[in-house]
Amino acid sequence: MAAQFGRRLRKGATTTAVAAVAVAALSASQAPGITSTPLGSGGEDNPGQGAADTQLSPDTSVTGDSPYYTDLPPLKTPDKPGASINLPAGGPSESGIPATVLAAYKKAEKTISASDPGCHVPWQLLAAIGKVESGQARGGKVDANGTTFSPIVGPALNGVGFANISDTDDGEYDGDTTYDRAVGPMQFIPTTWATWGQDANGDGRKDPNNIYDAALAAGRYLCAGDRDLRQADDLDRAILGYNQSREYLRTVLSWFEYYKNGTHEVPDGKGSLPDSTTPDSGSGSGSDSPKTGSPSPSPSPDSPRPEEKPRPDRPGDGSDKPTPPTTKPPTKPPTKPPTKPPTTPPTTPPELSPVARIENAGTGELTAMAGLDFAEKVTVRVENSQGKGVEGQKVRFEILGGTDTRFQGGRKAVVLATGANGKVTAPALTAGDKVGAFVIRATVADRKLPAVDFGAKVTPRAADKLTRTDDKPLTAVAGADFAEILEFKATYKGAVASGVGVTATLLKSADGAAVNDKGPYFKGADGKPVRVISDLITDADGVVTLPKLFADDQPGTYLLSITPFGGKPVTVELTVTKPAEPAATPQQTPAG
Repeated sequence: MAAQFGRRLRKGATTTAVAAVAVAALSASQAPGITSTPLGSGGEDNPGQGAADTQLSPDTSVTGDSPYYTDLPPLKTPDKPGASINLPAGGPSESGIPATVLAAYKKAEKTISASDPGCHVPWQLLAAIGKVESGQARGGKVDANGTTFSPIVGPALNGVGFANISDTDDGEYDGDTTYDRAVGPMQFIPTTWATWGQDANGDGRKDPNNIYDAALAAGRYLCAGDRDLRQADDLDRAILGYNQSREYLRTVLSWFEYYKNGTHEVPDGKGSLPDSTTPDSGSGSGSDSPKTGSPSPSPSPDSPRPEEKPRPDRPGDGSDKPTPPTTKPPTKPPTKPPTKPPTTPPTTPPELSPVARIENAGTGELTAMAGLDFAEKVTVRVENSQGKGVEGQKVRFEILGGTDTRFQGGRKAVVLATGANGKVTAPALTAGDKVGAFVIRATVADRKLPAVDFGAKVTPRAADKLTRTDDKPLTAVAGADFAEILEFKATYKGAVASGVGVTATLLKSADGAAVNDKGPYFKGADGKPVRVISDLITDADGVVTLPKLFADDQPGTYLLSITPFGGKPVTVELTVTKPAEPAATPQQTPAG
């Protein structure tokens, strides 16, 4: 798990003692709301198996079984009535947590309590994991913003003693372009950080080497799957999901109880480090490692381990350092790879937080002309029961109805995840040729919650300007036709307006809309006069061509109004002249 170092717990007496401590701590301390289930017990229906012994899927580990500190907290007999076993308790050094690191754990608890109140993640649990993973960011070697002075990077996950995970981040986080490595004070491998990384200090970055970002990410990971960490089984599974080791679970639980019994703040950089420099399952290669050397792969769960003297109980002596072992695990790597199967990071994250509702987040009027993009986009907000936005929740947007409107890319439905404020905005909508009303429905994916419907409308194509293509006079002799063919070009906001409906009307006067009953006319399909045509459409170039005009036998000046849909009419004059008088025929004089 962690890139830093500690001693493997000795099998047999030591492991049994640690298990007893952890169980007794959970039982005797009776932390608020925690239901205690002894490790290794599964109740009447499953004797001998508990959460710690459950076979986990290999894709639940955060760090691919990198090494971690296994030093236990100091022990002393607590001054509690009825207590009959030595419990972890605060010592003058080990109970101190660096100020910035402690602030990060408490902030993470507060943040998660607001967004996921059902999880009940305590900051002491984050502190326990931070202790085991990196010795509280190497004793609090962080700057004022919570970023480690130098990256904390674990050994290469190359399958020799650890999981075999080839590089996934091109070395962006761990500096290794061949294999992945666990990164930061809470030891995330890059693929897991890509899913769970957080920006808790508001600097615009998700940095695994920042204790604020890493602590919040660890808390959200522990809460995954709607866990309630007050329940012992959920607590065990959460910790095992961080590292699939029963020894890891018992070590974390011991530090968890230790910190619940009392802790205090110490200056950054002054935190106590575990006393052992021998790696748990391999030598770390991070720049902040206390010691470098050849990897020491962990043995398989069933193989014997190097013997070390068990740590003596030290009731009430105030010492802040455990007794170092008389022997250390060998540092020379074995001649053949270990038999422990590698683990891989999670690929599909569980749900991050409970969801109570989905609401409109200020979406405006959804109206667009056929063929154009909608100016407004649908925006929703996913909230929990306390009205806080839920990050990372998938929302499905779907277009319902008879129009051919689509999201950008031609899609009728899209699924997007909410941001840090719980909001998510659908892609822009493009209206098709079909006009009419339709609905956009937003639903929370995989949740049975009421949907949010947004009414939308596609209006016919319009033009805000119509211009005649020439300015020749329009004149005809009574009883004849007009030689000129009228053409007009339509535009909308300066662009060609194709497919726009146009109406041509012959008027009685310029100040009225009454249709004239005499003068020029169009011909209908039956050859009869027609003085209103309403089915004209502009072509791809925005041009509309009027049918031929005819003049009746009434000379005079007439008006033709051409009106595009959505635009102002254009009026032109039509002149009908009298027919020319026939020339007089000269009279013949009789001969004579």
